[in-house]
Amino acid sequence: MHHVMRVLLVEDDSETARFVEAGLQGHGHDVTVAADGRDALRIGGEESFDAIVLDRMLPGLAGLDVLRGLRAREIPVPVLMLTAMGGVLDRVDGLEAGADDYLVKPFELVELMARLNALGRRPPLAESTTRLEVGSLMMNLLRREVSWGGTLIFLQPREFGLLEQLMRHAGEVVTRTMFLEKVWNLDFDPQTNIVESHLSRLRAKLRDVSGEDRIETVRGAGYRMRSNS
Repeated sequence: MHHVMRVLLVEDDSETARFVEAGLQGHGHDVTVAADGRDALRIGGEESFDAIVLDRMLPGLAGLDVLRGLRAREIPVPVLMLTAMGGVLDRVDGLEAGADDYLVKPFELVELMARLNALGRRPPLAESTTRLEVGSLMMNLLRREVSWGGTLIFLQPREFGLLEQLMRHAGEVVTRTMFLEKVWNLDFDPQTNIVESHLSRLRAKLRDVSGEDRIETVRGAGYRMRSNS
């Protein structure tokens, strides 16, 4: 079961674009197509989408620059990057720029659909947890909102994912491997500071509103959110 999504498809190869657009529409999704990086950034900034399928190689503005531009404007829409480059380093580049998932060309449409559904999916209600609370920190999983004592905190999707893991395991250590698996869907360690750089941004945002650092580094083990308020 999947819900209907508004998808922005950014692809300059017309054949690939038609193929993906037809496939998405066949599943009932609402698709907007852009063939140029600058158009994509403009449309992505003006309209709201449930997901963006973004090719890495684009005329006008490269896919990574489109992505950085959207993230710099604090647009948290999930992004699935398409690339003809299968190297691990290219995947890492995309993830560090703020992509949420990655698909290497050529790909099967069924694989693209599955990944899009996973990205657009909100946590199921059956998990019974729709809110997480640790002290004054509150996370609403349905609305994807985080607040501290009533003050909303704007988080990028990755930062939200990191905080969700920390809050679900408040008082316990969350390892780097757990973050890579749960937040980045990576089953290998990219040997970069991808986790650390996102965590430091998350820490700074929490410190700005709370005036204290709630996340502690457990040397050689991982990170832990203090459960006392």
